[in-house]
Amino acid sequence: MRTLLYCLVLALLPGLSGAFDTPQIESFVRDIVDRHGLDRQWVQEIIAEAELKQSILDAISRPAEKTRPWHEYRLLFINERRINDGVAFWQEHRDILERVADECGIPVGIIVAILGIETHYGTRAGSYRVIDSLSTLAFGYPPRSDFFRGELEQFLLLSREHSIDPLEAVGSYAGAMGAAQFISSSYRKYAVDGSGDGRVDLWQDWRDVIASVANYLHAFGWQRDGPVADVLAIDAETAVSFMSEKLELRHKVADLRRFNVELTGDRDDDLPILLFELENKSGPEYWVGYNNFYVITRYNRSRMYAMAVRELGQAITARVSTQ
Repeated sequence: MRTLLYCLVLALLPGLSGAFDTPQIESFVRDIVDRHGLDRQWVQEIIAEAELKQSILDAISRPAEKTRPWHEYRLLFINERRINDGVAFWQEHRDILERVADECGIPVGIIVAILGIETHYGTRAGSYRVIDSLSTLAFGYPPRSDFFRGELEQFLLLSREHSIDPLEAVGSYAGAMGAAQFISSSYRKYAVDGSGDGRVDLWQDWRDVIASVANYLHAFGWQRDGPVADVLAIDAETAVSFMSEKLELRHKVADLRRFNVELTGDRDDDLPILLFELENKSGPEYWVGYNNFYVITRYNRSRMYAMAVRELGQAITARVSTQ
């Protein structure tokens, strides 16, 4: 009888019912209701209201654009507007930024830079309903359907735990939410109540946003006062022997010193490192990333992203220090 009623609900409502096979939706609902004790009718009604968005499928399926070299990529983020807006953001939220930085050991510049790159300080946080994004990708995008079904499950749990209206919450086409662009599983695991009001709001409460970004980095092992990255004077052949496609701290500083490679500053031999190449206008440049560089890549698994966070953070910090 419950299955029949669910089919009737789906048949009467627009959205996913007309776009996907009912059995896979039924299976999803049954599984998460049994696993988490959710109210079946509540889940059914939310899923039935989700709408298939072809624009979401287009966004995730379109061929990747030409890979930008570093000297082009950095200009997207290391520019006067983003630096100035970052300075203004720092000044507006100085108290919470500096308190969180002191508590977690995460530099203010790094926190501000991540928010600047992710959503331009909250002004570009996405306009898709999260329920549409996750449902479309969970049931209509086979290459990553398992991942997005997991995130849809997490989103429903998140909605219940934090009193979020699942039909009103908006984010990116992939379901990332708020100024910090947390996916549902990260929201549940790493977002914190920075304001102490009993709720965690990554859309409008900057105290929660700032504290959550810092907590995310802290959870992945950010080291207070630790280095992020240094440029290297190293020949290409030696550099290539250290590099890997995987983002892993596979070597140590001592390994470089065996090749008489000098590093900036006094770096301990036991520091774990990874080497990577950046393409500048004048040619390739080789860098060494330390633990904190690796931690930034946990936010976005890209070497260029991590370098953009480092450089934007440095630029904003330098500008603030002169005011």
